[in-house]
Parts: sequence; structure tokens; C-alpha cells
Amino acid sequence: MWPRRAGWALTAIALVAGCSSGPATSGGPLPLRKVAQVALPGGSARFDYASLDSGRGLLFLAHLGAGEIVEVDVRAHRVVRTIADTPDVHGVLVVPEKHRVYATVTGRDRLVALDEDSGSVLFTAPTGTYPDGLAYDPVRDAVWTTNERAGSESVLDADTGHARGTVTLGGEVGNVVYDPGPDRMIVAVQGRGDLAVIDPGALSVTDRIPTPGCSGPHGQALDAARQLMYVGCEDDATLATVDLAKHAVTDRNSVGPTPDVLAYDPGAQRVYVAAESGWVGMFDARTGHPAPVGAEHLADGAHVVVVDPADHHSYFPIPAAAAGPELWEFEPSA
Repeated sequence: MWPRRAGWALTAIALVAGCSSGPATSGGPLPLRKVAQVALPGGSARFDYASLDSGRGLLFLAHLGAGEIVEVDVRAHRVVRTIADTPDVHGVLVVPEKHRVYATVTGRDRLVALDEDSGSVLFTAPTGTYPDGLAYDPVRDAVWTTNERAGSESVLDADTGHARGTVTLGGEVGNVVYDPGPDRMIVAVQGRGDLAVIDPGALSVTDRIPTPGCSGPHGQALDAARQLMYVGCEDDATLATVDLAKHAVTDRNSVGPTPDVLAYDPGAQRVYVAAESGWVGMFDARTGHPAPVGAEHLADGAHVVVVDPADHHSYFPIPAAAAGPELWEFEPSA
């Protein structure tokens, strides 16, 4: 569907029957204006992660419930292709410099690598049990998969899929992030309530950063310049700010129930938190201490967010919009 540029402003719908309660401090309505929506294939089943090639305007969506990956041209507002036979696909990650897309096919406990230009499968490789999130280490040309139930990270060669090793973390794990400055991996270990710091060369845990007041650390978004990790705490509806240099939680903010996917826009210095409950929160992080600028129940199933750092537009796959599954695009209104 072509974009609608009627300047739609989001309205707060927290009091609509059936919506879960929102954060204690919201900052008011989301400062977003809907500018486009694109009809998506696959039925009104759950989406999971998404990844954007900002330079080409190509967005890759893990349509978990449909067992497929959907590629969308966000500039032309059209679906480019659908890659089927990826049962229970959870994580998806595009690496533009390699023209490759990686996805965790959780139904088979495998990583699949795709050609970004054609969508063709380049290889599949085994992971640990229940692979979920992904990260890319450009120094060693390696892909890391978070094996949530196995409590481990699988490390695979990004070109061949050959196993480089496994890092056991001692508890159920959330997201993994590559931190380029110190050249390290950081994993949210929800089963232990900490962040594990890993040397990606030695494949060993070098540090543990506790996250007190953050129950079930799962989603992560990194402000690499300030060395701050924003962490979604699933069990207590909290956004925790972790100062990686100080090894300390410096801020806690209320968010919607069961925060899942986080995004950080480094240019605007804003943090987005999308929750399983359909609540989306935004925070101004210019001081390094997030201040709420808005929160609303966007839609049921709106637990995935991607932000384009080039134009600050945000994207949310919505599984059950009025006309079926859609991709909603927003621009900042303030």
C-alpha cells in the first residue's frame, strides 16, 4: 500500500478495553506521526525481530508465526520477496557490507545465511537449542546466535557457517550485542540477572555486570559512544540503563509490560522500547539519563521496532491490523 501522508498523529488508547496498563510515567503521547503502511503477507501471526539495511532501504522481517522472512523496500513501500521454509524464525540480521542476511530458524535449531540481492540460501548451520537473537563481529567475520534455552552463544564463520565455538553462560540468555570500541560481546543473561562480557577472540567470559532492580534482562540497545547499555527487563516492566564503564545500573524507567525489542537512534539520541503488551515507549537520552517523552499502546503484537538512523523513521510490523498484517512507518513529530 502506498504511503498516506495525512499527518496522522497517534492518540493515546491506554483506556481502551482489553489494553494492559502502561508505564507509571509516560511523558504523554508518542511524538510520532504515521506516514506509511504496507500490507504484509503471511497472515496475522506473530512477527519477531527485524533488521534494516539503511543504505538500500531494505527491511527484513522475521515472520515467526508464518515461518518466513519478508523483505520490504521501505522507500518504494512494497514487499520485495518472501523467503519461505524458515519455521519459527526468530532473529534476523542484515550485514550490508557482506550483502548477506542471517536468520535463526528456531524450528530447526539452525542459522541460515541468505544472499541479500537474490534471497537465495547460501548455507545453513547448526546452533544450540532455541536460537533467538543475533550479532555480527566484523573483526573476526563471525555471527553469534543466542541460544536462549541452552544458555549459550554459538559462534559461526559468517562466510561458511563453520562452527568457531560455543560460550556457555550459566542461565537462559537474552540478546547479544557487539560493542565495537572495546571489541567485545555483551549478552543479557536473564537466567542470572546480569550482563556477560565476552572476549570474542578467546571465546571466554571476562566480566559479569549485575543488573539489580532489573528482573529478566532480555532486550538490549547500545549507546557505543557513551558506553551505556539500555536493557529491557521482562519481568518488572523496566528500562534499565547500565553504565558499562562503571559496572552499575544508573537509571530505571517504567515501560509497558514485558519489554522485548529495543532500538537506539544515535543521531536523535532516543531510545525506543517495544513491549509484548503492545505498549511502545520513547526516551530522550541526550544526557545519558533517559527521560520519557511518550508512551502508548500502539497495537496488539507491536513488540518489534527498528529505527533508521538516516532519517529517524521508525518501523513496526503489526500482525493484526484492521486489514491484516501491516508494516507501520512513523516519522518524529517532535
